[in-house]
Amino acid sequence: MNASTHDQPVAIITGSSRGIGKSTALLLAQRGHRVVVSSRNQDSCQLVVEEIKAQGGEATAIACHIGHEEQLQALIEGTLETYQRIDSLIVNAASNPVYGPSDQVDQKAFDLIMRNNVFASMRLAHLAKPAMKKAPAPSIVFVSSIAGQFGNRAIGVYGMSKAAENQLVRNLALELGPQGIRVNAVAPGLVKTDFAQALLENEKMVRYFETTTPLQRLAEPDDIARVIAFLAGEDSGWLSGQVITADGGLSVTGGF
Repeated sequence: MNASTHDQPVAIITGSSRGIGKSTALLLAQRGHRVVVSSRNQDSCQLVVEEIKAQGGEATAIACHIGHEEQLQALIEGTLETYQRIDSLIVNAASNPVYGPSDQVDQKAFDLIMRNNVFASMRLAHLAKPAMKKAPAPSIVFVSSIAGQFGNRAIGVYGMSKAAENQLVRNLALELGPQGIRVNAVAPGLVKTDFAQALLENEKMVRYFETTTPLQRLAEPDDIARVIAFLAGEDSGWLSGQVITADGGLSVTGGF
């Protein structure tokens, strides 16, 4: 490995075999990051790696189920074994097995959502900390949701987990700041991804978002990837502990 390649920053992106995570992996690779593509399925990750390499970037695939702590540890260890550094950690993977009111969520589903969306995020940040504090400009970015900022009838428990994740951002910003690690989040509105398919299949809901959002459309994965890239990069060097809402203006509606 030559010196110039060795100096390129390294970004881990969970849930990056598709959707927002994949768009972020492609974008960061285009901007000179060496990318660790991660999701549950190794083959799906490898397809993204091959796409990045075909575009002249550098990437590796490390499968990781965020609900298994030993796999979180293996993700960090595998990254360090391959690239010897971690500059950015983008926590995008999440779970939402239930759509509907909260009385449809049993304890098993509740525990799964909270473990994968809150505990795993916290644990992965702490596992990455020893390596990240050695990086010149380390940044952690969580992919939250506007569901964590407003009440809703469709994905209420998921929203509860994202509200907790937003608080995690603030806590970690305080805890990791002395090591020079910035911690922020982006809270998207409805995005055209497989993860949101159950919502996208509801024509009434889609129409609501399209007509209520000031920009009059749903978000594409690349819309959110660009915000993530900003939070991971030096242009946001004085931001920490922030949850950036990226919803096309939806959250400011309600006026005249």
